[in-house]
Amino acid sequence: MRRVHVLVSGDVQGVGYRYTLRMVAHDAHASGWVRNLRDGRVEAEIEGTDAQIDQVLAWMAEGPPGARVDAATVTDAAPTEERGFEVRRDR
Repeated sequence: MRRVHVLVSGDVQGVGYRYTLRMVAHDAHASGWVRNLRDGRVEAEIEGTDAQIDQVLAWMAEGPPGARVDAATVTDAAPTEERGFEVRRDR
């Protein structure tokens, strides 16, 4: 298992990014969470196999229709063996 922490910048709030990401992660059988940050970015942690994470990251680089992703910064994080994927409260 692998886990990554992702910060996405651009026009990524108010366009359904978090809720669509939850569906994408579910379809990829990846776990983790996503939330909006007050500075306009979206923060997420994704956990799964390399293939599952790659699938979710590929979507995150594009986002849903109406979004504009300028950058996605990905760093490794410690796996937690978390199950499911949740949309968390804004921070």
